Amino acid sequence: MKLTHLDEKDRPKMVDVSEKNLTTRVAVASGIIQMSQDAFDAIVSEKTKKGPVIQTAVIAAIMGTKKTSELIPMCHPLNLSGINCDIEELPELPGFKLITTAKLTGQTGVEMEALTGTSIGLLTIYDMVKAIDKGMIIKNVQLESKSGGKSGDFRRKQ
Repeated sequence: MKLTHLDEKDRPKMVDVSEKNLTTRVAVASGIIQMSQDAFDAIVSEKTKKGPVIQTAVIAAIMGTKKTSELIPMCHPLNLSGINCDIEELPELPGFKLITTAKLTGQTGVEMEALTGTSIGLLTIYDMVKAIDKGMIIKNVQLESKSGGKSGDFRRKQ
């Protein structure tokens, strides 16, 4: 299989998408941060020294989604039409699951944007409570689904 980010001389390149059709493209990514009970309780009760962790993580995920092309070398700058971020409490871990949805009508997909937003949101949670728990684990950052484009739809099997 030929990689699209390499030219005929195996040099890195950004893929030319100018001939692709405009389609609505949506990608959903998720990830989990596992932490101590003390860190979890501090976030849920909003008793952290750095402020509201969940709200800040949502804003960070949105910003990360928007800045993907500045962080990942071969990603195109995109005119995103929508970004949504949800955070679910996972008291049994304890921890949180962060889900980012990115959407646009364009010529290239938004999987990297959703994955980057999720990663940045989880890293923000880590940053804000690392004084309580430096042993937090960020895991299972993954694409859940994508739609639109030539390669068709994808949905992760549960």
